[in-house]
Amino acid sequence: MRAPLRSPLGPRADGHHQVLFVFAECVPFAIALLVLLVEFTPAHVLYTGPLLVATPALAAVTMGPKGTLAAAGVAVGVSVTTASYNDAWGTQQVYTNFLALFLVSVASFMTSRAARTRTENELNQVRRIATAAQDALLRPVPDRLGSVRASSMYLAAEAGAQIGGDLYDVVQTRYGVRMIVGDVRGKGLPAVRAAAVVLGAFREAVHYEEDLVEVIRHCGAALRRDAVVTGMVGGDDAVLEGFVTALVAQIPDGPHIEVVNRGHPPPLLLLRDGTVRALAPTAHLPPLGLEEFISGPPGRTDSYPFAPGDRLLLCTDGVVEARDRDDTFFDLTEAMVTMRDHTREAFLEGLREALFRHTQSRLSDDVAVLLVDRREDEGHRPVRGPA
Repeated sequence: MRAPLRSPLGPRADGHHQVLFVFAECVPFAIALLVLLVEFTPAHVLYTGPLLVATPALAAVTMGPKGTLAAAGVAVGVSVTTASYNDAWGTQQVYTNFLALFLVSVASFMTSRAARTRTENELNQVRRIATAAQDALLRPVPDRLGSVRASSMYLAAEAGAQIGGDLYDVVQTRYGVRMIVGDVRGKGLPAVRAAAVVLGAFREAVHYEEDLVEVIRHCGAALRRDAVVTGMVGGDDAVLEGFVTALVAQIPDGPHIEVVNRGHPPPLLLLRDGTVRALAPTAHLPPLGLEEFISGPPGRTDSYPFAPGDRLLLCTDGVVEARDRDDTFFDLTEAMVTMRDHTREAFLEGLREALFRHTQSRLSDDVAVLLVDRREDEGHRPVRGPA
């Protein structure tokens, strides 16, 4: 099954746009400060009423309803202060300014609240669509597949995203349980498109291709076909220039696992005695989409022991390349050893928390994890949650 986990990151923007946004939020209050400076100096002969009237309208553009009310309150406070300082109470100009400020503040507040409501409704609709797309692309992993128990986790690093360029799937076939984990170069919709193409090819090929090498070759061929079609219709160049690191694995009835790796981080096998072993490939092959760099055979299937009681972890480089503020990589091996007796759900939750602690909740890349237990009975591994 898939763990319902999401990245807690808030909205983020690049530095340039973030600075401009903060500057725009400060403009209404800077205008109020400017009015105070003018009124408390010999320049108070200048008419500053229209400047204060404009502050709620400016705040409504960038600060929402609460910010609009705050700007209106500051404008009223400045108006009262300057009117008292200049002994202007009782003049028609002061009351005209207050009436204009009141009308503009009410209109700005109502406009800002309506815009906020409309934006929230649109975001909720986009999130529902994103959730439906995620469920269609990254289907829930079955909890039980014969003697195999599987769980998954996906964390999108992009602000507000629920799906990105990482992919995974687990399928029960006549050849055994077959799975794939991959990572698309790039981000955004081109990456999602490439992930969908690879997953579609995998889900088709696993049922009729006996050789794992042919399964992953089928995925690469589908990616190249899609790149050609995308280029013909004038699609995004990122699809044409991209590639996909991928790994397919098969768990047959025997106590072993078969793996074909195309440029992806190797799986980690947590043995029953608590040691961790990386299932490194015997031959290093380029990712999908870079088949022109293969000079020899198209690859081979590597076999490794996978006995009952062992736990297999397949992940994307968003896990192994996660860094803290000192550029120290996340120690996945240590995390696996620490949580070796946890249930799969508790393991994934603990891994998520450890990643966020290490990166200060600032993931730089998407994270996809498949966790697979090989067990013939339910009682040989002690289970407990995190301490």
